[in-house]
Amino acid sequence: MGRLLPALVAALLLLPTGAAWAQAGGKAHAVRIEGMKFVPERIEVAAGDTIVWTNQDFLAHSVTAAAAQVESGDLAQGKSFKFVARQKGEMKYLCRLHPVMQGVVVVK
Repeated sequence: MGRLLPALVAALLLLPTGAAWAQAGGKAHAVRIEGMKFVPERIEVAAGDTIVWTNQDFLAHSVTAAAAQVESGDLAQGKSFKFVARQKGEMKYLCRLHPVMQGVVVVK
């Protein structure tokens, strides 16, 4: 165990982040969940891009697109959900807990 932890930390430090991640597998896009809304409600991305939803609200929320079989589960405040957009077209989604909250991802 003594050698495993330093090796694990070293491996994590080598993971691509930020701009390096964008070059490695597409661009990263952020959607905030706040004030009972997805901000922005509509986002356009390229196939292969990653969307990260982060709950900044005090209530739990979800990112649910039943037709695309996407389900984040309940996201508590401060939690995030990542999704890689692979299929071109529109993916409409909502918060399963608060269905008035809706958004759309357009994959070009």
